[in-house]
Amino acid sequence: MEGNKSPALVSVIVPIYNTVNYLERCVDSIRRQTWRNLEIILVDDGSTDNSGAMAEKIAMEDRRVKVFHKENGGSSSARNLGISQAKGDYIGFVDSDDYIEPEMYERLLAVALSEQLLMVQVSRDEIDEQGNRMADVCIPPKQAQLWECGQFLRELLLHRGDCSFCTKLVHASLLCGERFPEGELNEDFNLLVRLLPKVPAVAVLPEQDYHVFYRYGSNTRTRDEEEFPQVFTDIVKNADRVQEIVKEAYPELIPEAMRFGLFQRLDYMLHIPISQMNKKNDFYMQVRDYLKKHRKDALRSPYLTKKNKQYLFLLGTAPVLVRKAHRALKRQRDKHE
Repeated sequence: MEGNKSPALVSVIVPIYNTVNYLERCVDSIRRQTWRNLEIILVDDGSTDNSGAMAEKIAMEDRRVKVFHKENGGSSSARNLGISQAKGDYIGFVDSDDYIEPEMYERLLAVALSEQLLMVQVSRDEIDEQGNRMADVCIPPKQAQLWECGQFLRELLLHRGDCSFCTKLVHASLLCGERFPEGELNEDFNLLVRLLPKVPAVAVLPEQDYHVFYRYGSNTRTRDEEEFPQVFTDIVKNADRVQEIVKEAYPELIPEAMRFGLFQRLDYMLHIPISQMNKKNDFYMQVRDYLKKHRKDALRSPYLTKKNKQYLFLLGTAPVLVRKAHRALKRQRDKHE
């Protein structure tokens, strides 16, 4: 894949929106990479704080940093602008409130070049606002693994894989004509499942070099039970998209895809405010009808837990009643904590 003798150029794209308190830590972690041949593309997505000015200040300190400003359009549009400006042989992404270990891109690139791979992935951890390490969302492998694309997709469908592009380094050719969907959340999963049929294999490394900064106020991280983030709608839409991909390219994964579609709808039903569970809400009605139609599939699935099956059956039968009982139990449990 690499025809020239010069060191591979890695483009690191950082979408920025009102993260002035975290931006310097983020970009400094990229600037300190042991792989020095980088271009760091900072895309200010219409920030209303001083993030844009801080990005310009950082660029004055390091010629590898390039800054672009645009009207607010969301993380996907900022990333897409970055992709259009990237000159690298490989492309990576870092969210502006996260940070990475110094060896991350050198480690990823070494595997990509030695194994001639289009996509490689490190592991991650999550750090809360108090600096405490949280439980792993994705369990890292004990040693480096090489998964063919069908196996990698299976791990995603079983919620064991990592769909984030922030933990990945991808060959620039993969993104020719491909972009993140704008106006949607769960955008990483959307693009990843579209790219996987073009990727023979993915290396997954055990080192937790990417640190996710978990803070309330972004996407699903809300304390208000009456809020309903868009991501819960988009994960259902993406479940339907991946089911079509599976039918066409990976028919052996149809049971896993069914499990994925049911689980995503379970997540939707357990988060939608009860006030929105009515016949005027067309999307809710579609989810409810799907669960009712596929109750037997839920009960027969070898990939769902007993508790998952119980909830899916009940939510497909009497969803509002189940949610009211679920809310009452949660409030009672919270009182005793």
